Amino acid sequence: MMIDAVLLALRELRRNLMRASLTTLGIIIGVAAVIAVVTLGNGATVSVTSSIGALGRNLLVVSPGTRRMAGAFSDASPFSPADFDIIKRDISGVRAIAPVAMRSEVIVAANQNHTTQVVGSSNGYLDARDWPLIQGRVFAEAEERSGRAVCIIGQTIRTTLFGGQNPIGADIRVRDVPCEVIGILSSKGQSTFGQDQDDLVVMPIRMVQRRLAGNTNVGSIWIAAERAEDVSKIKKDVTDLLRERRHLSPGTPDDFQASDMAQIAQIMQTTTGVLTLFLSAVAAVSLVVGGIGIMNIMLVSVTERTREIGIRLAIGARERDVLTQFLVEAVMMSALGGLVGIIIGLGASAIGTHFLNIPFTPSPGIVAIAFLFSACIGVAFGFFPARRAARLDPIEALRHE
Repeated sequence: MMIDAVLLALRELRRNLMRASLTTLGIIIGVAAVIAVVTLGNGATVSVTSSIGALGRNLLVVSPGTRRMAGAFSDASPFSPADFDIIKRDISGVRAIAPVAMRSEVIVAANQNHTTQVVGSSNGYLDARDWPLIQGRVFAEAEERSGRAVCIIGQTIRTTLFGGQNPIGADIRVRDVPCEVIGILSSKGQSTFGQDQDDLVVMPIRMVQRRLAGNTNVGSIWIAAERAEDVSKIKKDVTDLLRERRHLSPGTPDDFQASDMAQIAQIMQTTTGVLTLFLSAVAAVSLVVGGIGIMNIMLVSVTERTREIGIRLAIGARERDVLTQFLVEAVMMSALGGLVGIIIGLGASAIGTHFLNIPFTPSPGIVAIAFLFSACIGVAFGFFPARRAARLDPIEALRHE
């Protein structure tokens, strides 16, 4: 019986192919939109997580000032070298720690010049960020202590200033300070916010402080914990220590910020998840619209086929048989629309992830749910027309012209 109902439904859909195609358009758009939005949201979440993870394992960044609504930091006195030394001495469970002073400077090599980020720090900065060299060496202890003019460059600087040449041992000029290139960093690519992480020059912090900044300020302190579970304890210990050193009385807000990368990643994932859910809900509205279209066309089909229904009832068909026939037809329309929507949604998301440069991470669960939901739409909106057809009076139906 069910096979006969499926064959009759296929025959009817084939006979009115254009009408059936237009009827399922809402289902197709809805399913495709939901799958595309969820897949792009998953890709964005993976991209954010990997980008934040690229900053370093179990990382904590301590900066003076507190973040305002606009994203800028409020004014606060910078950290001093003594602050860094005490944190390094007194805080346990630390895998790597580094003072950081950043400046934007123009660097020159031969007839090429480029504006980049100059990072004054130590070898601990590279350890904290899990950033190995692909060529050359790190700073010697004497170079860090004396502030010698040596530098390690990122891949973008290598390509921009030296092209295919080997820069190791070459001199570049940072503002008006000659600096010897001793190492080249491996590539990290773009950050979550589109910043080129390889566009930087790392130099000993004492050299940056003395010859570029003209002060001994430490802009931030980067701390990498031995274990992920130690990050929260280190964060609390550093906060208590800095509050004591900065003479903040109980109840006074911190004038510095300790940013846990895992916490930032969680916030970003939650944000992208909420946005994905909201956009998916908006896209799902078209599924309801498509269901209404199916119900409308099925009602028209019942009217057109009233005489056929009357003949079937007159020769012995039961109400249940007629109900099943029209219900199967509605479900097949919505299910076929769901299949086409899945193909279009996956194709659109694959193209979108390619242009947005994020991973293509389809969710089999969402694909299955979207298909089942489209079939349920056919059941829900096809039931009323099917019941109406099943309850027709055979005599009245046979009289219908």
